[in-house]
Amino acid sequence: IALSRRVGQKLQRAEILMVNIGSTATGGKVVAVKGDLAKIALTTPVCTQEGEKIALSRRVGQKLQRAEILMVNIGSTATGGKVVAVKGDLAKIALTTPVCTQEGEKIVLSR
Repeated sequence: IALSRRVGQKLQRAEILMVNIGSTATGGKVVAVKGDLAKIALTTPVCTQEGEKIALSRRVGQKLQRAEILMVNIGSTATGGKVVAVKGDLAKIALTTPVCTQEGEKIVLSR
């Protein structure tokens, strides 16, 4: 399943993205770029309508810092969070509101 949409910043072919459509978040990979249009293959099918706004998120190379405040999206739920500890590639985040989830579910962290 693929999605074509106008984008503001230039995307690169094979770039991995997080795609938010309405309250649904899924992963995506840029399969083609032509001018200001990008074709993105979604990891999970999403129902939408033409003209509906979407948000594309890129991975940022900066490491998380202790005491940093984040927006945490887990499934279709958004909550705040504070980084309590960082060790290597792992971070412990205290959520402002409890969220039910399962192991392996994708999350999005926003600064």
